[in-house]
Amino acid sequence: MDEILEILSNNARVTPAEIAKMTGKSESSVKSAIKKYENNGTILAYKTVIDQDQLKGARPCVRALIEVSVSPQKKVGFEAVAERIYSFPEVVSCYLVSGAYDLLVVVEGENLQTVSNFVATKLSSLDQVRGTATHFLLKKYKEDGHILKKKDDDKRLNISY
Repeated sequence: MDEILEILSNNARVTPAEIAKMTGKSESSVKSAIKKYENNGTILAYKTVIDQDQLKGARPCVRALIEVSVSPQKKVGFEAVAERIYSFPEVVSCYLVSGAYDLLVVVEGENLQTVSNFVATKLSSLDQVRGTATHFLLKKYKEDGHILKKKDDDKRLNISY
């Protein structure tokens, strides 16, 4: 991977001037490269990783990982059904994977019922969907390479027999 992209993927807040110092390139060439990556779709967005548990009064959000088995279509394979699935607003991410199922779909909703309704009424009702298995995220420890909460001293009592 290009060193400019690698730096930005680790910290999107690094300025072109800082990247220039880190890489030994000129600031104008760094700006030009970033602009090129933005224009050609290599850089899609800049993202902030937020620990939702640290926010007071935040709207609750339930996230689920859904394993989806699908029947690929002639001439388009998994593309058409994947596009149909990732077009739903509840879908955060959609991946073609190897293994026992075909797609891994990440879904967010306000509560368990919202996600369950999505699976029952929208996802499972698609003709190409053969089966699903839903896994609700209970706690995040690390996301996109960032540890979300520092380890506290364990204050549990030891168990002895």
